Amino acid sequence: MDPGPAWLGPKASEDEVPVTRRFGGGLALRAVVPNAITAAALCSGLTGIRFAIVGDWKMALFAILLAGLLDGIDGRIARLLKAQSRFGAELDSLADSLSFGMAPALVLFLWSLQGLPRLGWFAALAFAICTALRLARFNARIDVEEQPHKMAGFLTGVPAPVGAGLAFLPMYLWIATENEVFRTPWAVAIWTAVIAFLLISNIATLSWKSLRPRSSWRLAMVGFGGLLFAALLTDPWWTLVVICVGYLLFMPLGIARYARVRRQRDGRTEPGETPHVQADA
Repeated sequence: MDPGPAWLGPKASEDEVPVTRRFGGGLALRAVVPNAITAAALCSGLTGIRFAIVGDWKMALFAILLAGLLDGIDGRIARLLKAQSRFGAELDSLADSLSFGMAPALVLFLWSLQGLPRLGWFAALAFAICTALRLARFNARIDVEEQPHKMAGFLTGVPAPVGAGLAFLPMYLWIATENEVFRTPWAVAIWTAVIAFLLISNIATLSWKSLRPRSSWRLAMVGFGGLLFAALLTDPWWTLVVICVGYLLFMPLGIARYARVRRQRDGRTEPGETPHVQADA
């Protein structure tokens, strides 16, 4: 069934509401800018494979992480320029599948998983396929209004760029410590499979819109953001380890907060429990 003249822009995150426009007629010139950024993210992710082939693991990681950064700004620039388009949305999903699915899978295989020629390859395939399935699920639901997680300001499962970053945790530790134990094929295969599962899981995870710090914390968070950026410049690998561990530790918080939202929606808010203000989704 033809969905009609709905034009959706490149997404910066999966908790956004698609912006619809009632006119079409081609790709506007201003739409070139966000789509060019998306194409740059795609090229950056695939270039990570090239660095992995020659054994330059640090540059391989940097290229894919840069792709994640570019993926986070293309949608925001599209909205700023009012340049959302169906073309941009499709290009964004394709770029995500290649940059955060196929590229990390091949990098991990070349780095460690090829030590298990069969099982290692299946672990890499599982990660790439789960990334594609996650993106396909998002695209299939993009016009569905009834999405409990999204309506409450949460995500379903781990986002593709975050999943790629988490999958590289053994590599961060290996580079930071120079300890070959983190390159053990069995351990890397199990870890890759766990992250692949989180990508397609139905677990409620926190999004930027679900994080609403109190006013008294905002200046502290600005300072923390500056320190985090400085840490990435001075000691990037240990900083990335801390970010990954912090994200994993916050996952139970997301599950608990969403459970509280569900109780409130069902009219079963516990006495004395602070009402949860839903984020715009």
